[in-house]
Amino acid sequence: MHELLRRTFDEDAERYHRARPGYPPALFDELGPPARILEIGCGTGQATRDLIARGHQVTAIELGPDLAALARRTTGTTGTTGTTGTTGTTGTTGTAQIINADFETWPLPVEPFDIVVAATSFHWIDPEIRVGRAADALRPGGLLATVTTEHVLGGTVDFFAAAQECYERWDPGTTPGLRLQPSSAIPHDPEDLGDRFTPPVFHRFERDITYTADEYIDVLLTYSGHRALREDLRTGLLADLRTLIDRVPGGRITKRYLSELRLAHRR
Repeated sequence: MHELLRRTFDEDAERYHRARPGYPPALFDELGPPARILEIGCGTGQATRDLIARGHQVTAIELGPDLAALARRTTGTTGTTGTTGTTGTTGTTGTAQIINADFETWPLPVEPFDIVVAATSFHWIDPEIRVGRAADALRPGGLLATVTTEHVLGGTVDFFAAAQECYERWDPGTTPGLRLQPSSAIPHDPEDLGDRFTPPVFHRFERDITYTADEYIDVLLTYSGHRALREDLRTGLLADLRTLIDRVPGGRITKRYLSELRLAHRR
C-alpha cells in the first residue's frame, strides 16, 4: 500500500503543481551558502527553484516520470532524460539536473554531496535504508535537511471542526473526534538518525493560505489518502466540504500550515 500511495502523486502532475503550496522562503536560508545538493523527491520542482535561486547546484531525483518532466519545465531544464540520464540548466545563479529514478536504487555518484534535501518526501523513502543512504550520499560534515508539513490549529477554525464530521461520514479510516492542534503541541520529528548524524536541530515556520472551494478541493486531490479513497466516498466527501465552504462568509477558508526543517550533519 505504501508503494501504491507514493506513486499516486504522478497521476495528475499538473494539478499537483497548480495546487500544492510551496515552502516558506526563509526555510531555504537556513541551508547556508551555495553548495552541491542532492534533492530527494523533487515533485514538480517547487523547492528546486528556491534552491537554484540561492545559487545551489542541484541534482534532483524524482520517482514519477510526469512529475520529473514537469519539474524540468518549471526549472527551465530542457531535453529528455531516462532513469539513468540527466540534463542540466543554469538558473538565476545556480544549476539543476532532474533525474527520473528511484532514490533507493539510484547509483550514488562518486563525488559526495554537501547537502541532501528532502522536502515533504523523506517519509516516502523506505525507512530501513533512507537514513543510511542519505549519509552515504554526503561528505563528512555534510548536511541532511528534511522538511515536514503539518496542518495546525488556526485559520478558519470553525470550518475545519465541521469538516471533521464530513471525514467521519465518508472516510472509514478517520479516527473519530480528531481536532487540530496548535503548532506548540506538535512534537518534533522523532525519527532516530542513528550514530551517523549529529543530534538534529529544528526550525519552524508557520503561514496561512486562503482558498476558494475550487482551490481547496484541488489541494485535497493532491493528497494520497484522498486519491486512494473509493470514488463514491471521495465524491461524497468533497461535495460536503464544498457545501461547508460555500456557507462561509466570502466563500473562502484559510488553512494554517506548519513547516518544520530538520538539520543534522553527517559525522
